[in-house]
Amino acid sequence: MREQLEQRVSELRAEHQKGQQMLTELESQQAELRQTLLRISGAIQVLEELLAGPAVQNGALAAKEAVPR
Repeated sequence: MREQLEQRVSELRAEHQKGQQMLTELESQQAELRQTLLRISGAIQVLEELLAGPAVQNGALAAKEAVPR
């Protein structure tokens, strides 16, 4: 009986460790995805501001407000 209990404890510990690793990986992916979404939101905001401003003429920025690359 004791041997079976020890075996089960060992199995549960291994399962717990595997779950912890998965949780860590998922949290990392979540943080990465949040950063990506934040960058996309920022890009959307900038483009919407450009579209709303007077600098847009015939589908292109006015030469005086174009950002050099």
